[in-house]
Amino acid sequence: MILYEYPFNERIRTYLRLEHLFDRMAELVPRAHPLDHHFAIQTIFEIMDVAARADMKSDVLKDIERHKQQLNGYRGNPAISEKALDAVIGQLDECFQQLTQATGKTGQGLTENDWLMSIRSRISIPGGTCEFDLPSYYHWQHKDPAARQADLDRWSLSLAPLAQGVGMLLKLLRDSGVPQKVVAPGGQFQQNLPQGRTFQLLRLKLDPASGLIPEISGNRLMFSVRLMRQGEDDRLHAAGEDAAFELTLCA
Repeated sequence: MILYEYPFNERIRTYLRLEHLFDRMAELVPRAHPLDHHFAIQTIFEIMDVAARADMKSDVLKDIERHKQQLNGYRGNPAISEKALDAVIGQLDECFQQLTQATGKTGQGLTENDWLMSIRSRISIPGGTCEFDLPSYYHWQHKDPAARQADLDRWSLSLAPLAQGVGMLLKLLRDSGVPQKVVAPGGQFQQNLPQGRTFQLLRLKLDPASGLIPEISGNRLMFSVRLMRQGEDDRLHAAGEDAAFELTLCA
């Protein structure tokens, strides 16, 4: 099954982008090829760019505190394990402490590294990191893979508290949803969102064998899904047939 996720607000959209970048970096750093490490550095810069667009640290801290208050409200409920509740709240406390201990904005310490910033200034230029542009960077790429990995681990250390906080918040959000099977008549599905709850994320699972691709749009009041299929002209065309998929709304 292919999982598609659609955020209903800008904050969750940013969280998902950061998670995507952190996952990419975690995939690239353990590899040995210099090209993988080049894109790992580029990913670090992208994380810094996304985190700098807003006060991400403050937003994550507020969300962690909100979740802690909600979970503490479940204490005394016989249907909920106190041990499991304490474990989740403990993880949130750990995320909160690590973020508060990190000074300044995410990756601020990296901006003081002139060598990294010289790479950052040229990495967006097509071919801008060639050996004649950045000979010291070219030299670094010829170092032993373990040495490069150690550098990448050191540079990404300041990003770890944000990664942990965002990952924890998205896990709690995803766990709040209940999957349901639905059918899109003629490849179209639309639903009003229940009143009284603020849904933040839509999750949709489709069988890849169907060849269908969802186009999702929505807001806090309603959402719609239009199922498409890629044609021989490489364009997307409306599928037009009834199709089933799994839908989860997360608040």
